[in-house]
Amino acid sequence: MTIWLATGNTHKRREFEAILKGHKLRLPSEEGIPFEPDETGETFLENALLKARALYRRVLAPVIADDSGLCVDALGGRPGIFSARYGGGEGKNLDSRERNALLLKELGAGSPRSARFVCAMVLFLQEDRFFAVQETLEGEIIRESRGSGGFGYDPIFYLSERGCTVAELGEEEKNRISHRGKAGRFMEGLLRLLE
Repeated sequence: MTIWLATGNTHKRREFEAILKGHKLRLPSEEGIPFEPDETGETFLENALLKARALYRRVLAPVIADDSGLCVDALGGRPGIFSARYGGGEGKNLDSRERNALLLKELGAGSPRSARFVCAMVLFLQEDRFFAVQETLEGEIIRESRGSGGFGYDPIFYLSERGCTVAELGEEEKNRISHRGKAGRFMEGLLRLLE
C-alpha cells in the first residue's frame, strides 16, 4: 500500500520505513506539495489528526500523521506539544542541542527527573474514516548529553532499565521500544487487517 507521511522530517521517515516495512511511503516534499499546517491543537492527538486531515485533503490517499514530544513532570508536562519549537519564538528556532541545554537549565540540579516521550498517531483513510493510537516511552532526564544516535531529546532521555540514553541505543532497538515504534506497530497491524 502507498501511504503518505504528513511530515517533512527525514528522521521520522527513516523510523517509519523501519516500522512499516512492505509499504511505499511518500513525503509531500517529494511531490512538490507544500505542507506546513499550523499545529493549533491543544493535544498530541489533535495535532496528529489536524496534520493527517490536511494532507489527506491534498492527496486523497491514505495518510499517516503523528505528533510527538517530550513531557517532563517537573515542568508541568512541558515542553509537550511544543517540543520541536521549545525555547523558540519571534522567528527564532533553537536547534536540538540548544533545546536540550535549555531544558537542563530549567530543570536545575534538584528537580525530579521523570519524563516520557508521547506519540499520537493517526491513520487517515477517508474523510470520516480514521484510526488513532497514543503510546509513551517512560524515562528520566539526565544532567548531560550521552550518545550520538537518534535526534532531538534522545541524548538526555535516560532509560534506567537499559542503563543508557535513547541516543545510545541502536536504531533497531530504538524502533522496537520507542513511543513512535509502539504506535507504528499498532498501525502496521491495522494495515494488515485492512488489506
